[in-house]
Amino acid sequence: MCGIVGYIGSQEASPFLISGLERLEYRGYDSAGIATLKQSDAIRITKVAGRVAQLNSAVEAANPDGKTGIGHTRWATHGAATQVNAHPHIGGSGNISLVHNGVIENFETLKTGLEAKGYRFESQTDSEVVAHLVADSLASAAADRAGETTVEDCIDAVRSTVAQLRGTYGIVVMFRDHPDLLVAARCGSPLVVGVGKGEQFVASDTSPLVGFTERIIYLADHQIAVIRPNNIQVLHRDHGRVRPDIQPLSNQSQDVNLEGYPHYMLKEIFEQPQSIRNALRGRLDKDNATAKFGGLNLTTQQLRGIERIILTGCGTSWHSALVGEYLVEELARIPVEVEYASELRYRNPPVGSDTIVFGITQSGETADTLAALREMKRKGHHTMAICNVIGSSIAQEADGGIYLHAGPEIGVASTKAFTSQLTVLSMLALYFGRLRHLSFEAGQRIIAQLERLPDVVEKTLECHAQVKEIAARYADANNFLYLGRKFNFPTALEGALKLKEISYIHAEGYPAAEMKHGPIALVDEHTPSVFIVPQGTVYDKVISNLQEVKARGGPVLAIVDHEDPHVNKLADDVVQIPEIEDFLQPIVASIPLQLLSYEIALLRGCDVDKPRNLAKSVTVE
Repeated sequence: MCGIVGYIGSQEASPFLISGLERLEYRGYDSAGIATLKQSDAIRITKVAGRVAQLNSAVEAANPDGKTGIGHTRWATHGAATQVNAHPHIGGSGNISLVHNGVIENFETLKTGLEAKGYRFESQTDSEVVAHLVADSLASAAADRAGETTVEDCIDAVRSTVAQLRGTYGIVVMFRDHPDLLVAARCGSPLVVGVGKGEQFVASDTSPLVGFTERIIYLADHQIAVIRPNNIQVLHRDHGRVRPDIQPLSNQSQDVNLEGYPHYMLKEIFEQPQSIRNALRGRLDKDNATAKFGGLNLTTQQLRGIERIILTGCGTSWHSALVGEYLVEELARIPVEVEYASELRYRNPPVGSDTIVFGITQSGETADTLAALREMKRKGHHTMAICNVIGSSIAQEADGGIYLHAGPEIGVASTKAFTSQLTVLSMLALYFGRLRHLSFEAGQRIIAQLERLPDVVEKTLECHAQVKEIAARYADANNFLYLGRKFNFPTALEGALKLKEISYIHAEGYPAAEMKHGPIALVDEHTPSVFIVPQGTVYDKVISNLQEVKARGGPVLAIVDHEDPHVNKLADDVVQIPEIEDFLQPIVASIPLQLLSYEIALLRGCDVDKPRNLAKSVTVE
């Protein structure tokens, strides 16, 4: 949520800043801006209310030169999406400029104190408060030095500022009187420093750094990076200098281009056979009929002693957790509780010492999930991450975890991360099952089904043309119902969420049997119902629920996994997907639902990759 880039070196800064913001626009796209600086000159700011393409036009017209610069693409929290609220912000008399991601919870108190000192505020943002705080601290140092400041004064100004902040922040500060210096700091909002030769970079995530550097430093909470063209120092806010952990830029950060697809969402839908293969690779142990994970960091004995599992996440990750509940309880017979991370962080549930907590997140930066894991860890419970981003905050803070290896997911509406999460959860259920009662033969059968899953998903994608035709018949609907049972109840929730996210159509997901307990009142000829009706133990029950909708004149789209003359007679439209074991049906059944939401959104003229009011990585509460 919100994207930050920064550059310092021997090249003009603005080309990198614009390129980086284009790659980060999925994080925030209400407004955007850059600030550049050259020796002995004023800070030049160019910003717009709108997308990065509009900013690029403004930059081409203004031609702001300078070999030091910072940029930002905003997702509005405090203050509307206007040019004046866009970043970068100026502090003091124009001697510093700052970009900020996060939320400062005590900004009103800090603002009141600054106004009492004579500082004037142009915007409604909490970020401008941070800029003035840095400037105020620097002004105090200048007063002690007859108007001059040093690099150490700049560092101290940032350190003293962040010590006053309550909330989350990732900031990068540029100093007019020190053009060869950037200072970055983080707490709860990610920052990555790119290590170059004679030039350095900083960004919210690794995507802007691809092609510019091969070495990176993930800043941890309360760390401050002092960045010069030929040198990077990392300090802890309270404990002084620390040795930076320089890592190679991961190969999975490379795939950030559209590669001929019209949208990232469609590209990522069609990447799912490969992302599932990546999730499975090296993790299936046929000799022992189980799965294997290298990052759980607990002994087999410790894991065998687990008597309860909590799965927590937000949005799509919460839906994958619901599927995980079914999987683990079915295959491993371990009680599972699924919690919204935003609620778990504030609850005080009775949790025994034999409980393990898994936080599920694509970005690894989701503020609520991070806070929930921290709270559970503080209470002495083992915490694990199921995460897609190496080096992310949650990956660093959890006791162990499992990477998805899905590659970058740029579209705001999650697709391949969801199915990769379900793949990992399936293997996790197999693993815990084999630790307990699950037989060798059952483990082998599950592995066989997992091995054929990528090919099944590839076959499922062939329904695209059919789904596109169906979408044209339903694109004008204002309400949808999604219905499934057992493993496919969470699939219904996820299908409804996808439609809501990118087409702005009101949609609800329910267990099919719950229709008659209220939602059936919504059924009419204008409200399509999407039924997930694969073969299985509850097939006849779902058919009965489908008939109840048809009896009331509701249009029905059915997702089936076999040639079914009965459903063909009842439903208005039928999409057939390949057969697979019931515990993997949510992965396969979600594919046509993703395509349906994509095609309906296109027909309604919606921005598929950047839906209104949403950002990819929710790093604020």
